[in-house]
Amino acid sequence: MPYPRTWLTGAALLLALSARGQVSALNSPDGKPLSQRIVAYWIDAAVNTDAKTVDATEILEYRNPSDKPIATVPFHLYLNAFRPQSTFSRESHQSYAKGTQGAIEIKSVSAEGYGDLSQTTRFTAPDDGNQDDHTVMEVILPKPIAPGEAIRFHLAFQDKFPLSVARNGYKRDFLMGAQWFPKVGVLWHGAWNCHQYHATTEFFSDFGTYNVSLRLPQRYIVGATGVQIGEQANSDGTRTLSFRGEDIHDFAWAASPHFEVADDNFFNSLGPVKVHALILASHADHRERYLSILKQSLQKYDEWYGPYPYKQITLIDAEPDSEIGGMEYPTLITAETAWWEPAWYYYGTEQTVAHEVGHQYWYGMVATNEVEEPWLDEGITSYSEGKATDSLFGRNTSLLNARTLYGSEAGLDRLSYLLHPDEDPIARLGWQFASGASYGSIVYDKTTAMLLTLEAMLGEATLRQALHVYFLRYRFQHPNGRDFLNTIAEVSGRQDLQPYFAQAIYGTEVLDYSVDSLSAGGVTGPYHSSVMVRRKGSFVFPVKLEVGFADGSKEQATWDGEDRWARFSWDKPSRVVYAQVDADQNVPLDVDSFNNSLTLRRDRTARMKLTNYWVFAQQLLAQWWSFLV
Repeated sequence: MPYPRTWLTGAALLLALSARGQVSALNSPDGKPLSQRIVAYWIDAAVNTDAKTVDATEILEYRNPSDKPIATVPFHLYLNAFRPQSTFSRESHQSYAKGTQGAIEIKSVSAEGYGDLSQTTRFTAPDDGNQDDHTVMEVILPKPIAPGEAIRFHLAFQDKFPLSVARNGYKRDFLMGAQWFPKVGVLWHGAWNCHQYHATTEFFSDFGTYNVSLRLPQRYIVGATGVQIGEQANSDGTRTLSFRGEDIHDFAWAASPHFEVADDNFFNSLGPVKVHALILASHADHRERYLSILKQSLQKYDEWYGPYPYKQITLIDAEPDSEIGGMEYPTLITAETAWWEPAWYYYGTEQTVAHEVGHQYWYGMVATNEVEEPWLDEGITSYSEGKATDSLFGRNTSLLNARTLYGSEAGLDRLSYLLHPDEDPIARLGWQFASGASYGSIVYDKTTAMLLTLEAMLGEATLRQALHVYFLRYRFQHPNGRDFLNTIAEVSGRQDLQPYFAQAIYGTEVLDYSVDSLSAGGVTGPYHSSVMVRRKGSFVFPVKLEVGFADGSKEQATWDGEDRWARFSWDKPSRVVYAQVDADQNVPLDVDSFNNSLTLRRDRTARMKLTNYWVFAQQLLAQWWSFLV
């Protein structure tokens, strides 16, 4: 049937305009696409900021990248996760007060040359069979799409935003448009990859282009993926903003009447990048803090891994208590700050921004399957963030720096990892972890500990070079875990890493080494010093032993850890005074650092440090209490 003429407005108008040529959103040196551009979206949306709804039309052009015909096409409908019946709500035990849940309703579906497809759609639940989930919709085609052929879908839909949850929805008059439109799945390794939205999964999409228009009240300031290419004032007191993104795999936006614009420029190896920050008026004093860490993070990642190829990066300062701060989308990140974290004291804001900028690389450009292998994004990003903040703020003060009270980000990551060291392997489907807590500890923090331990084995420069090669080789490619590990083995020249990866990534073995005993026989010397070390966990790993003597001399030995224990001895004119495995603290995977050493001499340093911490905590609590009462 011929296509309805009503589509000559809305998304189709964007399509017609884009055919005339667009301002590029890339710093591509030759102007060529960076990805295969399997998808192209044109979305025209009207936002009702009072009702917290969006009415929109969407055109999706999808090109079959496989060598087989396609008879069905699945779409993600993520907003349906925020309903009581959804798998997301069941897994997260999320409840909704009246009027606060979210949803996306498909008004119509058709395709050029195929006609109306509204009656051939169905909800499917490929992961758990929950037919009430409704986060995946499948469109059955009357004839298949041939290999290399393109189909152009036309959809109309309405969003109802939830009260802010999972980095989505509204809080007061702040709106976050994330995962808000019907998004096609990924045809990957010969099959559709279009999982339901789970409490512990994020997203996976194909690269392409986005042309999006948003119509909102004029008082709202909007930040969005890509670059703004147009603005039009409307007679009804609204304005329409148009945006374009290229070689990206999602589109998000945020709007608030309380944003203040803070712009700057960053010059990387490809050219100028506009740094566009939208900061809440109540947080205006954090302007320079936001801009500084944005530019510093971009600089580090450009030096270490490769260029950021887009013309703009946008930072959204999220509404307080909204659950929206700390999230990544292509060329757009959300962050947050609070009154109790000044930059000279606590680097929580900097941590968040450095992390989300890191996502522009591992989530945004490399774009691994976050749903099935979340460690390849969140874990590598957490490691990269830690290296960046260490470099910027000091290895021991990258999290907290308040005179005698200081802390490192790596230390915090390690504490989190220790909560669930062996509950799940790192390499596990995102929704199959024992709990959300285990997901966080393992995916983010155990992966960081695994990479830091690997760094000690290979050298920091070698691992950094491996990440650089991996990024340049696989950006815009959707690699998997084996691609990552093979790159490390190739760049390092180490073909003996498989036992380490098998235990650290694919297994749940616990790494724990201890010094069990320490003695020095003899009265006047020479003294027979003996040290016994033990492998208490199941993780077999070579460790270094350092032994110190009263005359200041030291001895070192390496133990392969194959047996359960080993004894080392020396005959020297001086008594042994201490023994320690992993004296350089190069093995953060070790779950118990307290049993790593024994000493025969008294040292009051630790007791004095703990006393200082306790006094500081008492004073801080007293000040807070006096403020509250």
